[in-house]
Amino acid sequence: MLPDAWHLTEDIDDFLARAGDFLRSCPALHNTPLTTLEKWQSQPGGFIPGAVLFGRLESAGETQAIFYRPPTRRLTLTALSPERADALAVYLTGLGHTLAGVTADHDTATAFAEAWQRHTGATPTLRVRMHLYRLDTLTPPNPHPDGHSRPVGERDHDRLVRWCRGLAADLGETVTINASSWASTRFAEKSYTFWETPDGTPVSMAGVNPMVAGMVRVDPVYTPAHLRGRGYAAGVTAEVSRAARAAGATEVVLYTNADNPTSNALYQRLGYRRITDWAAYDFTHATPETS
Repeated sequence: MLPDAWHLTEDIDDFLARAGDFLRSCPALHNTPLTTLEKWQSQPGGFIPGAVLFGRLESAGETQAIFYRPPTRRLTLTALSPERADALAVYLTGLGHTLAGVTADHDTATAFAEAWQRHTGATPTLRVRMHLYRLDTLTPPNPHPDGHSRPVGERDHDRLVRWCRGLAADLGETVTINASSWASTRFAEKSYTFWETPDGTPVSMAGVNPMVAGMVRVDPVYTPAHLRGRGYAAGVTAEVSRAARAAGATEVVLYTNADNPTSNALYQRLGYRRITDWAAYDFTHATPETS
């Protein structure tokens, strides 16, 4: 039997031709690379040739895992055993690659972060731990919040940008979202739905990524702080989940912050079931002392 071998390329079309079936074989667990690669392929200017390194692990003639490293130098990985994670760290350091962090399922991310520390001396810091949920049987919120849903249109763009800025601030991100930068942000490719009170006032929103491999990811869900606790997020999440199923999605997934018990309880009440944990680590490299 041939040994495991990583194959690297900067050609997204070649990479998908060889790894696409593997990614589509488990769309819920592979939702992050599937949606990211779909965005890079479909959005004009969304992908710069030569800017992303793709890797594909082949064993016995079949793809077993993949990674990609965009200009941020953050590695995104599919599931690997600790031994394969260590072997990948050895391989990448041997080629002289540098990394700013890793994102993967919790066990893979942790194994790779520890391996990267062993082989490079970098210090890994857990940035965030998330739960990945898959929709089982949708259960409408009870009690049903006052109001109704409606699609977000062009006239709503200013409010949408403000709310995405608010979400980014809540997540501790550097807020750079505005009308001119919107098209280049991670929010631009999604479609959005508002929840409105009976008088037509928007009070919550949910976005969904374009369907790929029969999978839709709900992302983001946001309610301004002064409007929380009234069930609006439950109403809009249930509606976009229902609409995704009605449009033919066989998998509807979403991520939550593992440290937010409110959102985790909400999605479970709606019929979402946790399938794995996710983690993102940052790598800090020691600065050489100057004499």
